[in-house]
Amino acid sequence: MTATYHPGVHKFSVFVVLWTIFLFVAGALVTSNDAALAVPDWPLSFHTWFPTMTGGVFYEHGHRMIAGVLAVLTLALAIVVWAQEERRWLRWFATIAVGGVLVQAVLGGQVVLQMLHYWLPVMHACFAEIVFAAVLSIAVFTSKWWVSERPQIADTGSPAMHTVAIVNSAVIYLQVIFGAGFRHQYLPIWPHMAGALLVLGVVIWTAVVLRKRFGSSTELTMARVLLHAIVGMQILLGVGAYWSRLTTANAAQPMPVMVWFTVIHTVFGAVLFAFSVLLVLLCYRIIPAKGARQEELSASRVVGKGPVTVG
Repeated sequence: MTATYHPGVHKFSVFVVLWTIFLFVAGALVTSNDAALAVPDWPLSFHTWFPTMTGGVFYEHGHRMIAGVLAVLTLALAIVVWAQEERRWLRWFATIAVGGVLVQAVLGGQVVLQMLHYWLPVMHACFAEIVFAAVLSIAVFTSKWWVSERPQIADTGSPAMHTVAIVNSAVIYLQVIFGAGFRHQYLPIWPHMAGALLVLGVVIWTAVVLRKRFGSSTELTMARVLLHAIVGMQILLGVGAYWSRLTTANAAQPMPVMVWFTVIHTVFGAVLFAFSVLLVLLCYRIIPAKGARQEELSASRVVGKGPVTVG
């Protein structure tokens, strides 16, 4: 890797990641407290930037304020990346992330203006996960670990570890869609439950592949353990969220136990998908693609250097 590590850029990108998680909490509180339509207009709230923060307005307008700060932070991050980074592709990636935040803001506005119709709440929730993954990726790309030289590990199995990691991430994202569909009352509960079993199966498969092929890698071993831990916690939180929903179904208003179980479950779901994307990046960073590996071996034979060892 020829890129230079810029600690200030990386630390700022990590802060933006943490702020995005804070925004997920705020957004989940809006839905869990039935406050999505507490403010009927957009982008202003009751035709002002600073309405009275009472009742559902506290959650809805608070969510908008936190999202507005994220837009400013993402724009500032893109400016810093353009000013400090030598990698042209990363500059444009940061710019695309800014565009993603703006699209997410427009989707959020349409959720309100269209009165929660046309699957817009689901699209808003699911696109937020993509924006989160993009912001997290910038933090990874600017880290010292990423720009430093790392030992490469050959992948001799099939399917390729890259493919396994991508399938794992795609299945988790499908579950995000099922979860958002149920949460916003566009889908029944059973697709979400079936999706949870599918995610569990694919995660176990991914972890087995990681253990069998890359048991000596510290990074991939840690990723495997964390993947199992996050999925296990998410399943327990899902059971708790559904139990709290059932036991408080007749309450006149959302009860705190249901609100917080659901909020934590929703945020953990975002963390799980983001971590699955992180696993994909990790695999591409330290496991050469099989085609590239074969080209390297062929080139070494041509120049008479003999076989190239990886690791």
